[in-house]
Amino acid sequence: MALKDRVILITNVEKFAGHGTSAVALAQGATVLAHDPTFEAPSARRAYEARHPGAHALAATDPATMIELALKRHGRIDALVSNDAFPALRAPLAEARLEDYRTALETMAVAPFRLIQLVAPAMRKQRSGRIVLVSSAAPLRGIANYAPYVSARAAANGLVSSLAKELGRDGITVNAVGSNYVENPDYFPPALLANKEAMAKMTAQIPVGRLGKPEELGATICFLCSEQAGFITGHILPHAGGWA
Repeated sequence: MALKDRVILITNVEKFAGHGTSAVALAQGATVLAHDPTFEAPSARRAYEARHPGAHALAATDPATMIELALKRHGRIDALVSNDAFPALRAPLAEARLEDYRTALETMAVAPFRLIQLVAPAMRKQRSGRIVLVSSAAPLRGIANYAPYVSARAAANGLVSSLAKELGRDGITVNAVGSNYVENPDYFPPALLANKEAMAKMTAQIPVGRLGKPEELGATICFLCSEQAGFITGHILPHAGGWA
């Protein structure tokens, strides 16, 4: 099993790539530590652990406390998956609100930067680590009327390029998965998936002719968390069926 005995911390696990990554990581033998803002409630933690037997839902939601708790419990963090979900709001330039732009940057660029700041000292001490940002393929092509979302994702992708060079000598790799057109309720709600006309129009833009599966995205993320990916860093890996 590719992730046997590896401790993987996944953030915002109830969103975006969280469930697919949890399922694959557990199947590959990882110890999965899961964060989500909803986990302040014991019932939410129990519900997640019931869906993913063997995973540990962390009660801490503050980043510093979360990292501290994970290290106290397991002594190491082998991989961090910063799973940052934010609505892709349609915002033509004349109508875009600066408040929304700032929130997008805070959620998709500032938050993962802070998390990496907190986890990097422990990874440097153990001389190894994998950091994977769940980002977007949108900056690789650009999308009209979505500049705030796309540029915030681009900031995260730029973060990967810089930190890979800064942390590489410490045995830490930093990569991003540039996702698009992968089934998940945050970007593809059930009502949209049930709309045959909308889906036909959408899949016509995807060279492979279909949406990706959550487990496919999870498998890609888990590969970048594995020992086998030790020579890959600073890479924005498109996971978009050929769209980017």
